[in-house]
Amino acid sequence: MRLSPLARRALAALTGAALVFLFAPILYVVLLSFNKERSIIFSSFSTKWWGVAWHNPDVRQALWGSVKAALLASFIALLLGTAAALAVHRYKFFGREVLNFLVILPIALPGIVTGIALNSAFRQVLGIKLGFFTMVIAHATFCIVVVYNNVLARLRRLPGNLDEASADLGARPFTTFRTITFPLLHSALFAGALLAMALSFDEIVVTTFTAGASTKTLPQFIFARFSRPNELPVVNVVSVTVILISIIPAWLAQRLAGDQGGPAR
Repeated sequence: MRLSPLARRALAALTGAALVFLFAPILYVVLLSFNKERSIIFSSFSTKWWGVAWHNPDVRQALWGSVKAALLASFIALLLGTAAALAVHRYKFFGREVLNFLVILPIALPGIVTGIALNSAFRQVLGIKLGFFTMVIAHATFCIVVVYNNVLARLRRLPGNLDEASADLGARPFTTFRTITFPLLHSALFAGALLAMALSFDEIVVTTFTAGASTKTLPQFIFARFSRPNELPVVNVVSVTVILISIIPAWLAQRLAGDQGGPAR
């Protein structure tokens, strides 16, 4: 399909406007994190608020809480998401499509619905006190989805006769997985884990309902202080930190997904 010069210019203008609309506020927050004053109007360049944020014990505690939660939730999601993808791809069983739907459902539900449901399950059904453990489990429920989708997509692009050839040569299922399947899946596993970490790191809604009062993360720190003018510069610094830590894993995951090659023949 060929577009006229006018249509191309209009499409380019609309694309540029959409990008400005999406990223100009983010770039302005980055700029304000280097603002010398506490104002929302940039005056002069300074890195003093980065030092203030780094030496703030609440920020450091929240950062460590976010990192721990992201790592543990990603690890759980990696195990369960990979197992679910292998089961759905390799075996035919009753309820297979239902399982596929239930695995991807948490990412489609509104976060507040997931948060309320998990809060009720932990406190009223299981009688578990809310804390770091419940937050990690809650994050894992939606992190599983990205691991599952990455692994399942990769499995569908692999030749189906590799496992059969390995079995014909006498290899046990675990040996086949270790020597053949895992090496072919490792980039998809790593990409899924990185996306899960990024998803967990900036989660706020589910965290609010499942973390309890003693557990703090960077998004919670931002949410609790963004309306306080005196703490706005530190909030800007923390916001930029969350942006960077979320973007880097997502970018690496995209590069890994792009390096997986074309579909198997």
